[in-house]
Amino acid sequence: MVLKNLLRRLDLTTLQLFLAVYEEGTLTRAAEREAIAVSAASKRLLELEQAVGATLFQRNARGMTLTPAGETLLHHARRVLRDIENIGIELAGHASGVRGYVRMMANLSAIVEFLPEDLRAFQLQHERVKLDLEERPSGGVVEAVDDSLADLGICSGDADTHELQVTHYRRDSLMVVMRDDHQLAARQSVAFAETLDGDHVGLHAASSINARTHMAARQAGKPLRLRIHVPGFDAVCRMVQAGMGVGVLPRKVYELMGEPLGLVGVPLEDDWSERSLVLVVRDVDALSPVSRLLFDHLRSIEATEASADQAPSTAARR
Repeated sequence: MVLKNLLRRLDLTTLQLFLAVYEEGTLTRAAEREAIAVSAASKRLLELEQAVGATLFQRNARGMTLTPAGETLLHHARRVLRDIENIGIELAGHASGVRGYVRMMANLSAIVEFLPEDLRAFQLQHERVKLDLEERPSGGVVEAVDDSLADLGICSGDADTHELQVTHYRRDSLMVVMRDDHQLAARQSVAFAETLDGDHVGLHAASSINARTHMAARQAGKPLRLRIHVPGFDAVCRMVQAGMGVGVLPRKVYELMGEPLGLVGVPLEDDWSERSLVLVVRDVDALSPVSRLLFDHLRSIEATEASADQAPSTAARR
């Protein structure tokens, strides 16, 4: 009976009104935003509460706030409205010749180090597939995939992936990046603890590199002297170049950004400096055909490159 009432009452206009009441805080402002009469908005909201069998808002002097039942509906309403929006985007793409659409989220390391070439290789084989890529920290990638805001994601291997399905994607290693006049610049490798007597330039607090360096400092029994937090790898390099301290970056990022600025990269000796990047999905078998194509491409590309690298040496031994 509840399901029947929901199917009858839970139309998109009502969901949009519900979301507007939450965001605006009052029924009057929500009705004005959705361009409907306040009396009609009140009737819709009452019918929605009757259909779900629970009060969705608490009314008080400051406005309207969600009840626990309202919080639950908010989570699903946002997802439904986003799915409707994505339907429009994907159908518009088909009208213009696109033959598939994949929503993807990845951490900064994956986007800078590997995805430009990996996605280009995919699109050379599937030219009519549209890719929507968004950068988020590893924890945000997991949340987005878990909430169905992305078809697949790439995050650090040490992220808490909850109940998602996890597959290896790539490996990378971290380096300490410094000016060429730094006292450690001539070293072939360095332990992270040796860098803790000087200032550091840190990535944003949500990054996995930030978490690893803080953990390593605690284990060494020394404070991490962060002089400044910056939002991206390019900013780390510029701050290091300006003499603000040393930074920790993936090797390939250093080669792309730090080396051209005249910075020196010294490999870290610590075990935690070797990282794995992983693919995360809710359910591999439930992926759309085009999302499954991209998933299979990304999870196999490292092995394909390794085989290609070994082929010349194998031929030379014959």
